[in-house]
Amino acid sequence: MTGGADFKDLNRRMEGAVSAFKTDLASLRTGRASSNLLDAVNVQAYGSAMPINQVATVSVPEPRMIAVSVWDRALVSHVDRAIREANLGFNPIVDGSTLRIPLPELNEQRRKELVKLAHGYAENAKVAARHVRRDGMEHLKKAEKDGEIGQDDHRVQSERVQKITDETIAIIDSLLAAKEQEIMQV
Repeated sequence: MTGGADFKDLNRRMEGAVSAFKTDLASLRTGRASSNLLDAVNVQAYGSAMPINQVATVSVPEPRMIAVSVWDRALVSHVDRAIREANLGFNPIVDGSTLRIPLPELNEQRRKELVKLAHGYAENAKVAARHVRRDGMEHLKKAEKDGEIGQDDHRVQSERVQKITDETIAIIDSLLAAKEQEIMQV
């Protein structure tokens, strides 16, 4: 990376932070059923912890219902236990090799907890973006110290790194505001 910062790499890493944040937000329950709500569930199967989508098919047959079709009948009880222990507030109903999960209405307290959780995810994404900025700035300092770039180039590129960081944080904030509004709607 001669000549200063690698802006393609910085942008890629910033987009990675935003992408991870979007994935975290998708796992938050907003009153509508979504197959992403069970992404965080790991099932003890075949001697190891596996994501639920590796032992079952997750679908949304109705707006307020999630259906989990377990492929191996022997794992139905394991999947049921994993969903109950994931602290998502779900009570699966076992129907053969299928688990039906009705989504209860969100009460005000649970909505506020979800908003707090969303804010935590946003803060983690902002920290990741700041780490990328720090790496870029350290690379610029090293490049200037090694004589690869001058003071003026260092200042211009530092401002560009800061601009990329500010834009990324603005995207994170707008995604958070949209999710917060979605959660708090009655």
